[in-house]
Amino acid sequence: MRVYVPLTLSGLAEVHEAGELGPAPLLAYAVTPGLREWYVSDDIEELEYAALSRAAAASLRLLAADAAAPRRRVVIALDVADKAATATPGVDEATLGQVTVDGALRLTVAAAVHVDADDAEGDVSAAAAAVGAADAGDGDAQFTVDGAEDHELLWFGVQEIPGLLK
Repeated sequence: MRVYVPLTLSGLAEVHEAGELGPAPLLAYAVTPGLREWYVSDDIEELEYAALSRAAAASLRLLAADAAAPRRRVVIALDVADKAATATPGVDEATLGQVTVDGALRLTVAAAVHVDADDAEGDVSAAAAAVGAADAGDGDAQFTVDGAEDHELLWFGVQEIPGLLK
């Protein structure tokens, strides 16, 4: 099963230094039965993109909680055994596609790192400031959050992490 772990660039630096994501349990996103039901698609690539998007939204919330972190969303994609990830019960909007991973994960097994481009920083910064109000139902704040979601995360190999941290 592919899982998508939300981070910030600061968190990515810590993971790179430690060589692993942890300690357990790790919050991640994946193609869960609830996500399949919500998305109504059998196309695994579309479903994985939906899980990645959920992780990017979680990364935005991490940025909102860490004013010192550079304003770029980060998601690490890893493959784990199916039994290593447990779907969060329920299918409400907040937990859709959410899983917990029961152990630390070595960075060497990561499939990819997804990060915002430099030109997304302004929209991501505004979205991080607005995400709390958007979660509370503010339509204008949701429009601002959607502006960050318009930016596609770029794909990087694990070996490219040092360059991302400069």
